[in-house]
Amino acid sequence: MRLKDFKLIVALIFSVSIFAQKNITGTVTFSKNNKPIANVKVYDKVSGLLATTNSLGNFEFQTIKKELTLVFFSLEYNVEEITLQTDTVSKLNIVLKDLTENLTEVEITARKARVFELKRLKDVEGTAIYAGKKTEVILVEQSMANLASNNARQIYSQVTGLNIYQNDDAGLQLNIGGRGLDPNRTANFNTRQNGYDISADVLGYPESYYTPPAEALEEIQVIRGAASLQYGTQFGGLINFKMKSPNPNKPIEFITRNTIGSFGLYTNFTSLSGAKDKWSYYTYFNYKKGDGFRPNSQFESKNVFAYLGYQFTDKTSLSGEVTYLRYLAQQAGGLTDTMFEENALQSNRTRNWFEVDWLLYNLKFKHEFSRKTKFTFNLFGLDASRRAVGFRGDPFPSGLNKNPINTEDAKNIDGSFFYNRDILIGNFNNWGAEARLLTKYNLLGKESVFLIGSKYYSATNASKQGGGSRGVSSDFSIFDEVNSNYPNVSDFKYPNRNLSVFGENIFRISDKLSFTPGFRFEQIKTESKGVFFNKNYDNSNNIIDSQENKDNRVFDRDFILLGLGISYKPNDFVELFCNVSQNYRSVTFNDIRSVSPTFIIDPEISDEEGFTIDLGLRGKYRKLLSYDVGVFAVNYNDRIGTILDNRANRIRTNAGDAIIYGVESFVDWNIMDLLQINSDYKLNLGLNFAYIESEYTKSKRNGVEGNQVEFIPKVNLKASLRFGYKNLLGSIQYSYLSEQFTDAFESGRALKGGSREGVVGEIPEYDILDVSLSYSYKKFKLETGINNVLDNSYFTRRATGYPGPGIIPSAPRNWYTTLQIKF
Repeated sequence: MRLKDFKLIVALIFSVSIFAQKNITGTVTFSKNNKPIANVKVYDKVSGLLATTNSLGNFEFQTIKKELTLVFFSLEYNVEEITLQTDTVSKLNIVLKDLTENLTEVEITARKARVFELKRLKDVEGTAIYAGKKTEVILVEQSMANLASNNARQIYSQVTGLNIYQNDDAGLQLNIGGRGLDPNRTANFNTRQNGYDISADVLGYPESYYTPPAEALEEIQVIRGAASLQYGTQFGGLINFKMKSPNPNKPIEFITRNTIGSFGLYTNFTSLSGAKDKWSYYTYFNYKKGDGFRPNSQFESKNVFAYLGYQFTDKTSLSGEVTYLRYLAQQAGGLTDTMFEENALQSNRTRNWFEVDWLLYNLKFKHEFSRKTKFTFNLFGLDASRRAVGFRGDPFPSGLNKNPINTEDAKNIDGSFFYNRDILIGNFNNWGAEARLLTKYNLLGKESVFLIGSKYYSATNASKQGGGSRGVSSDFSIFDEVNSNYPNVSDFKYPNRNLSVFGENIFRISDKLSFTPGFRFEQIKTESKGVFFNKNYDNSNNIIDSQENKDNRVFDRDFILLGLGISYKPNDFVELFCNVSQNYRSVTFNDIRSVSPTFIIDPEISDEEGFTIDLGLRGKYRKLLSYDVGVFAVNYNDRIGTILDNRANRIRTNAGDAIIYGVESFVDWNIMDLLQINSDYKLNLGLNFAYIESEYTKSKRNGVEGNQVEFIPKVNLKASLRFGYKNLLGSIQYSYLSEQFTDAFESGRALKGGSREGVVGEIPEYDILDVSLSYSYKKFKLETGINNVLDNSYFTRRATGYPGPGIIPSAPRNWYTTLQIKF
């Protein structure tokens, strides 16, 4: 999009006239002492959640309705319900009374479960605009998933069309993709925590080695490709992990959760939160350890988080956050297809380890200049590293014809290992600042909502590869004396800089129809500076000569992305929305550097670009039905992928242009309301179904055009039945994914014993059944479940490097039990 075209579109957009919403404000106080009550939910009895009171008991929302029935809900107070005419009332004073009787924890849980279980992002929240976008919000606290292990298959069961790598039984990393995007470490989504970036490098290396524990989360917000305008250019969109908020009504709240499970699993999650005067805090410590479901796959993880907030006035606040994660995991390695069929749980790697050290920090300032104008400023940073050590097969040229997956880790006569291990070290240091200003203004006598923001991001990252020890422990040292003869040696720095400006505006054409145009200007400079070596050996692996090569590259570009969202709400139960947004993915330093002599980088590799279209119908009918049904299309130009040549070399290049399209749907029925049974029983049926087609429409590579796009199962189905009686709740979830390819050639299974076996091939179809139960009594809660009840043997990933290479099996049948105590 050229700048002159952009100016013309903006001029046309701002010429549109709009209609205003009615603004409703108010305060909620306690009847006994007139003190404000925080965290009170304000619901429209028909359409759902409208607002939540802040620490001063204030709330605000907009509506186009002339009459509202509002419900004010808090677990610790009686529910208040009022009906009002919005034409005559704009300021409310609500007084909540103490509970008329001492309810047990069981009754409180039941009260909470009956109130509006599903949530979608409102058109405007804080300093963000979501009108006309496909948004999905996971209410983690109400999930029946195995939270202790971050079981993504269960946690994300209501998000349509996601493709998930399921090979980490502890939930140490999140690996999700969708619509043809590689799930590896969620690298195709912009991942954030409480609104700030948490990945290694948003542009240079956007992989997420850190994932917040589900037990600490209140919500997971998912916005599809339309998030490219406000949050970054990625095709996937945004995943924002919203941490639990401090308890505003207690000076201290203590929660501890202890979990035991299969394969030596033990986790502890302990949190403290509360508020006093103008201060509020939330902190937790999370510990995980286990043996893993395969040999050589033990792990230990420690994660601590601290939030501290200060409310200067009802309009100004400042908060700070610190997150630290450190974990060490042994990697069992990959399997060939033959090995997987013989014994899916075997391992022939004893010396492979992976370590993550992750420090995040954030400072957030919020200020309301007036009722109509809000401002937020985020300052954030990362100081982190990830290190891998291991044996992935004979590293010398004489061993390249062997399959590195089934090659045994050779030993000398004295029992010591013959080969030095390969070391990969990545260090990530980055910081950024993002400012947002949202204002409601009058245009031709009408009110609109305008958002303008800017983000600056700077990163200095480094990577090293070389020869390590011949031992078995988690020693990540690179030895210079080994490097002199070791084939895989490199040392690089990756300085990156990014400046962006973005804006969106909601225009209301009528009470039912609104348009939300937006733009994002990006200036990106990514660099690669370093050296690697070409070495030649004789047949005995003795070095003949060594050539040092400097590889310095600069990618400097700027561009504008545009988007438009449309929302049509004919009534309270239906919304028709459409969104078209451009996307862009810059070349990462993983794309332009190789860590393997058999992995070739195309010197002409370039950025990816395209656009995403969403058209959907969504809504909620009372407490009976919640639904979101839509179609989508992704136009993906210059898609980067892996091409295989006739010498078993993998080439990283632009595989071609692709089109991806399909249907995504989610429906949730409340059977008890359908039967008009108002009782303590609960029965919900959920259906999440996606059908996706894809095709490479153009390619410079022979054998690619006309093929299906990799990482896309055509059928993606998740069905769930949630049931319960008072404080006893249960869930049964069935998941099915059809087969999918892993490269642009639609490669089937490689020849038995060949050098590509295990790395190349499709991922067969699979289905999984999970069962969960929970029981609450006063301050105690017991959770238990069985994952993969039918004990199916399956896999979701063929790794080309660590943690493989080869097939990475998924977990067999396993169980867990969690005890929660809350004071």
